[in-house]
Formats: sequence, C-alpha cells, structure tokens
Amino acid sequence: MNLKTVETTRRETLTLAAIAGLAAFLAPKMSFADENAVAAEIKKLYGDKKPASGKIKLDVPEIAENGLVVPVNVEVESPMTDKDYVKAVHVFADGNPLPGVVTYKFTPACGKASASTRMRLAQTQNIVCVAEMSDGNLYMAKANVKVTIGGCGG
Repeated sequence: MNLKTVETTRRETLTLAAIAGLAAFLAPKMSFADENAVAAEIKKLYGDKKPASGKIKLDVPEIAENGLVVPVNVEVESPMTDKDYVKAVHVFADGNPLPGVVTYKFTPACGKASASTRMRLAQTQNIVCVAEMSDGNLYMAKANVKVTIGGCGG
C-alpha cells in the first residue's frame, strides 16, 4: 500500500488558521433574535409602557416565496395634526440576527403616517410594529410571515 504524504505550505496553514478563527468569531454572532429580544428592544425604547392594539395596519404577505425581498407596508390611523400625530414607527423581526429592522419618524407635515419597505427575512418569523403617538400612547401590531425559499433558513 502506497501512502501519499500531504505537505502543506506555511501559507496554506496560515490561511486555514485564519478561516477557522473567522468562523469561530462569527459563529456566536449568527444567532437569531427571538420574541424576548424584540420585547427587550421595545422595553429599551419605552420602558414598562404597554402598547395597545389597534390603529396600525401592518400589511405583509402570509407566505413569502422569496425571503430576500419581503414587502412590508405600515399605515397608522392618525389625523396628523399638530396636537395628534404619529411620532415614530418601529418595525422588528423576531427571527433575524438583529431584532430592529427599521424606524420611521413622522411629523404633522407628513400628512399621513405610512411607509413601505422590503426586508430580508432569514426564516419564518413574526414581524412586530410599534407606533408611538404624540400623546405618548403606544400601539402594536404583529403578523407572522412564513418564508418558503430564498431566505437564510426556512
């Protein structure tokens, strides 16, 4: 039986060590958020204030065939006057590496509190939307999006 010896150069050994080190560094960072992470982000923004339901129309697909470009449309019911308007809308995803996805800021000059975007969803997960009103009230809406292909998981 003839065994071949495998010789590696110093450069190959250093390259393999660098790749292993990078993988060890990135592995903990590739974990995904969950409902607790989203709740912690909301608590960081608003303390123990509890959001009510209503006022938010969160339009997302029930099934996303491509997790790379999932449309998200948010509209908050408000007269958008100087005394009664939407200050901010925060969108969270409880299955992505970071729970916070986007924040929109509004003023009465906007006329309407609505926004659209496309987001990448790594896996099937909940999209959570919190609207902060000018009077300090909070409203929340939640929708589940099932990602079938094209995301980072499924």
